[in-house]
Amino acid sequence: MKKVLIVIYGIIAYLIFLVAFLYAIGFVGNLFVPKSIDTGEEISLVPAVLINLGLLSLFALQHSIMARPAFKKWFTKIIDPAMERSTYILLSSLILLFMYWKWQPMTTIVWETENIVSLIVMAIFFLGWTIVFLSTFMISHFELFGLTQIYQNFKDQSLTYPEFQVNWFYKLVRHPLMLGFIIAFWAAPTMTYGRLLFAVVTTAYMLIAVKYLEEKDLRNLLGKDYENYQKRVPMIFPFTKFKKG
Repeated sequence: MKKVLIVIYGIIAYLIFLVAFLYAIGFVGNLFVPKSIDTGEEISLVPAVLINLGLLSLFALQHSIMARPAFKKWFTKIIDPAMERSTYILLSSLILLFMYWKWQPMTTIVWETENIVSLIVMAIFFLGWTIVFLSTFMISHFELFGLTQIYQNFKDQSLTYPEFQVNWFYKLVRHPLMLGFIIAFWAAPTMTYGRLLFAVVTTAYMLIAVKYLEEKDLRNLLGKDYENYQKRVPMIFPFTKFKKG
């Protein structure tokens, strides 16, 4: 019964993640959803900035703390290890949904495009999300979002982790997921103060967290293989590493 409940828990966590992920496309792009980054009753600028920074900080703290090996080691003493990744995904998704709900629009326009330029920028926006989605399958989508763990637990198998491999986008950059997000967040046919704040803060967070937290964890986990990978392949932006001499 416990294993069945863990499976149900993991599936629910994954479904909530899918809702949060798909809603993110509409939220950032002002498309299809009832509450987007630029909709809602607008308040004065300073309170809006402070509230939005608080929402982004909440996500960044949860995302960073729960992803660290030391936290995982402590956390899996409290919950079943098969649930750890699903719990991380569930809490991240719930915080995202909370952010969509409480985000304060700041609709002053920074730039605005029209006609063919607007269509091109929107195509780049969807390209970014496509890179994000495909990148998850180029490593291990189902392990990344906790489904592999709950399946292995259900089948009485030891929890395993994907072997280090360099596929497709990962031959161009070490973190194509982050590249995709950055493209999607900045490709705005109409850039408002609110979306600019979102793009600046999330981009800064991704660059700092990847460089100083995730890369360190990967080096500790994978050793020389990852160090050599770092030397060969740029972190996020392709074609930014050049051979010396």
